[in-house]
Amino acid sequence: MSDEPHEHDGQPVPAVGAAVHALGADAARVAAARRLRPDAPVLPGLDQLAHLATRLLGAPSAQISLLTDVDAVLGGVGPQAGRAGGEGPLDQALCALTAAAGAPVAIADTRADPRVAGLGPVASGVLGSYLGVPLTAGTGEVVGAVCVGGPDPRAWSEQDVSLLQQIGAAAAAELELAALSGEHVADRALLQLTIDAAQLGTFDLDLTTGRLSLNERLLQLSGLTPATFSGVPEDVYANIHPEDRDATVAAVEAATGGGGLYAAEYRILDVDGGTRWLAARGRTLPGPDGTPARLLGAVYDVTATRQGAQRVADILDAMAVAYLALDRDWTIAYVNAEGERIAATAREDLVGRSFWDAFPATVGTAFEDNYRRAVATGRTVTFDAYYPAPLDVWVEVRAVPEDGGLGLYFLDITARVTAQRAAESEREAAQAANARLQLLAEVSRELSGTVETESTVARLAQLIVPALGDWCVITLLDDDAAAPTAVGARATSTSLLRRGLRDVASWHHDEAQRALVAEYAGCRLAELTDASFLWRSLRQVQPLVVPDATTAVSAVLEPGGRARDLLRRLAPANAAVFPLRARGRSVGVLTLFAGAQRAPLTEQEIATAVEVADRAGLALDAARLYRQQRDLAAGLQRSLLSDPPEPDHGQLVVRYSPAAEAAQVGGDWYDAFMQPDGATVLVIGDVIGHDTQAAAAMSQVRTVLRSLGALGDESPASVLARTDQALANLMISTTATAIAARLEQTPDERERGVTRLRWSNAGHPPAMVVNPDGTVLPLVGLHPDLLLGVVPGIERRDSEVVLDQGSTVLLYTDGLVERRDQPLQEGLEALQAVLEELAAEGLDLDTLVDRTLARMLPPTPEDDVAVIAVRLHRQDRPRPAEAGPRRVPPHVPPEPARLPDPSDRR
Repeated sequence: MSDEPHEHDGQPVPAVGAAVHALGADAARVAAARRLRPDAPVLPGLDQLAHLATRLLGAPSAQISLLTDVDAVLGGVGPQAGRAGGEGPLDQALCALTAAAGAPVAIADTRADPRVAGLGPVASGVLGSYLGVPLTAGTGEVVGAVCVGGPDPRAWSEQDVSLLQQIGAAAAAELELAALSGEHVADRALLQLTIDAAQLGTFDLDLTTGRLSLNERLLQLSGLTPATFSGVPEDVYANIHPEDRDATVAAVEAATGGGGLYAAEYRILDVDGGTRWLAARGRTLPGPDGTPARLLGAVYDVTATRQGAQRVADILDAMAVAYLALDRDWTIAYVNAEGERIAATAREDLVGRSFWDAFPATVGTAFEDNYRRAVATGRTVTFDAYYPAPLDVWVEVRAVPEDGGLGLYFLDITARVTAQRAAESEREAAQAANARLQLLAEVSRELSGTVETESTVARLAQLIVPALGDWCVITLLDDDAAAPTAVGARATSTSLLRRGLRDVASWHHDEAQRALVAEYAGCRLAELTDASFLWRSLRQVQPLVVPDATTAVSAVLEPGGRARDLLRRLAPANAAVFPLRARGRSVGVLTLFAGAQRAPLTEQEIATAVEVADRAGLALDAARLYRQQRDLAAGLQRSLLSDPPEPDHGQLVVRYSPAAEAAQVGGDWYDAFMQPDGATVLVIGDVIGHDTQAAAAMSQVRTVLRSLGALGDESPASVLARTDQALANLMISTTATAIAARLEQTPDERERGVTRLRWSNAGHPPAMVVNPDGTVLPLVGLHPDLLLGVVPGIERRDSEVVLDQGSTVLLYTDGLVERRDQPLQEGLEALQAVLEELAAEGLDLDTLVDRTLARMLPPTPEDDVAVIAVRLHRQDRPRPAEAGPRRVPPHVPPEPARLPDPSDRR
C-alpha cells in the first residue's frame, strides 16, 4: 500500500466532512446498518475478532464500527479504540472515511494527512497511523468499517490489508448471524430468565448406594425430566454423545475410584437432533474409613463458547498465516490449515502432543528462547528463525501470550531469506576477517598488559569464547616442572607432566554452564589416562582436532570418575587441542570445545586459534622469566636481612615486601639486635636508590650500624653519629634515611610496668606507637636530623617516650606511605587511621602487621617496603605463646637493661 493513498480506482478519497455527507445521503446504507445493529451492547465474537486483528497485524488498537447516524462501536481493544457499546459523532470518525471510499484506506502518518488533520484523536496526538477496510452487509451495502491503528506512524503493507479484509469478512458474517437470531430473542426471553434464575446444574452421586441426585437445571441440561430420570448415572450417560461417552464415564470412574477431582466436557443429544456442550467439575468426599463416599459437582452450558471458538477457528483456517495455540503446559491445543502445511503433519497428529516433542529442533535454539521469553514477560516477541530438515523452512514468527499459554503465528519467508543470504555471505566474510584481526589485537593487548599468569589466562579464556568455541579449558605447566620435549626427542614421562600441570582457567559462553565447566577442569587432570590428547599435545607442535568429542574424550578418562559424568552433561560435539609453546618448549595447552549447534572449526578458525596459542605461549613464558627474576631479586634482598632477637619483654615481627617490578632490589632494610646490657635496639633504614648498587650500599650501611651498635651500650643518637663518621672514613659515598630506637628500663620502671623508648631519626618517616587503649601516635620527636652520609660529624640527638605494657611500636620504610600520586603527609594520616581501626580488633602482632600491609600497599607496589614491629608484653606474667620462644644472645643478662647515665652519652 502507498503511504498516502489519496485515490482509489482513479477517484479521490473524500475528506471526513464530505464522507459524512455522503453516508447520510445513502438511505439504503443507513437502513442496512440499522438492521444489523444488535440489541445487546456487546457481541463477544466481535471483541474476539478485534483482539485477533491486533495480534495478526501487531497494532496496539483495533475497532469494529457500524455507521448509522452515529459511529457505534461493536468491538474494540487497545488505547486508541473505542469500547464495545460506545457511540461517537460521525464527523470525528476515521471509519467514515473508509466507508465512504468503499475500499481500504491506509494512512501511514495521520498528522501529515490534511483529510484527517482536524480530527480530535489526530490533533491530540492519540492516533498516529490508521488502516481501515469496509464492513459490507450481505446485500452489498457498506455499513461500517474494521480498522487498526496506533500512536506512532507506520507503513502498511499489502499483507496487512489482506489480513484485515479477512477479519472484516468474518465480522460481517457475525453481524448477519446476530441479526438472523434476533427474532427469536422475545420467544426465548422467559426461558432465559428461568435458566438464569436456576444458575448451575448440580449433582450428588452416593458411591455406596449408586444413587444420583440432580437439580432441576441439570435435568434440563441433561435432556431429562423427573419422569425419565430413575436416579442412576446411566440415565445421563444414555444422552451423552457416543463420541464423548466413554471418556466421560472414564473420568467419573477415575475420580470415584481413587478420589480427587473430576472434570469433563461432553455433548448432550437434544430431542430435536442437535447437541449442546456441557462442562462438568466435581470433587469426591471421603467416608468414615477415608475412602471416597460421595461425588459432588456442578455442570454448566458452554455451547455458546464452543460455537464462538469454532467460528474463530474457521477464520484462522482461512488465513494464509500458520497458527498454533499452546496451553500453559506447552501442549498443542490447536493448529490451523496453514500450520499443517508448514509442519507437514496432520493436525490430528499434533494436537495433544508436547510442543517440544512435536518440534524437537526448537529445543535449545532461538525458538525456545523467544517462546519462553514471551511467556515470562507477557509481551509479544517477533523474530525470524530457521527450522532444519525435514521441514527445512525459514519462518517469521510472532509469539503472542494468550491466557497463560502461547499463540504462535508463522509466515513462510524461505524465498526471501534465500535471496538475502547470497548478499550477506560476502559481507560475513569481510566481517569474519575483521573479527579475527580484532580478536588477535585484543589478545595481544591483554597478554602484554600484565605479567600475572592467573589473571592473564583467565582473561584469555573469556576472549576466545565464544569467538572460537562454546567453552574452553586452559592448562599450564608449572615453572619448576620438566618442559615436555617435542616429537623426535626423548619423551618426557607422563608422570612428570602430571605433577607439573594445572588447569588454571575455564570459561563457557552460557553463564549457567560455567560452574559445570569449572568443576570439570578441577578434576579432569587426575582422571586422564596415559592415552589422553593432552599428553600428546604437550609433545608436539601441531594442534589436535577431536571429532565426536564426548565419546573420544570419555574414552581417555578413568571409568567411573566424576570427569566423565561432567563431560557427558557438557556434551561437546567437537574439540581441538592447541599447545602453548615458546622458545622450543611447551608451557601449557589450550583446549576448545564446541556443542552440537556449532560447526567444527574451519581452517581459518584453526589458524586463528594457533596464532592465539603462539602469542599466549610467548606471553606466559615471558611471565615465567619475570617471576624467576623477581623471586631471585627478592631472595637476594631477603638474604641481606636477618631474623630479630626475641627478648623476654618484647615480641618482634619483621616483614619485607619487594616492589612489583622484577629484578629491582632496593635499599630498604630492618634490623634488631641486643646490646651488652640487655637493651634491644630496633633499626629501620632506606638507602637512596632502587638497583643492585643500592642493595650493596644498604648491606654496607647496615653492617656498619649493626656492628657499632652491638659493641656497646650507646644511645641511638650516638650509634647513628658514629655510623655517619665510619661511612665517611670508609669512603662509602651513599645517603640513607634511618631510625635507631632503644628499648630500656630501670628497676623502678619495671616495677611500674613501663618501658622507655629512646630514638634518633635521620630523615626517616616517623615510627608509629599503638597504645594499649587503641590510640595511635606518630613519634615525631624534637630533633629532626639530616640523612646519613650528608654531613659527617653532625651532632645527633635522642628523643624518648615512656610506653605502657601492651604498647606496639611500628617502624617502616617510605614505600608504605608514599606514592607518586600521594604526598607523604597523606600517607602518614592514612597509616594512622588504619592502625586505629585494626587496634580496635585486638589482633595479635603478626596479624596486625600483615593486615596493615594489605590495607596500605597498592596491587602493584612501586617501592620495596621493610617493616619491624615490637609489642611490649606484660613482664609480671610468662611470655605469651603467640610471641614464640625467647631468643637472645647467650651473654645477655636476665635483668632488664640499665638506663644509661647521661654523663655516658656522647
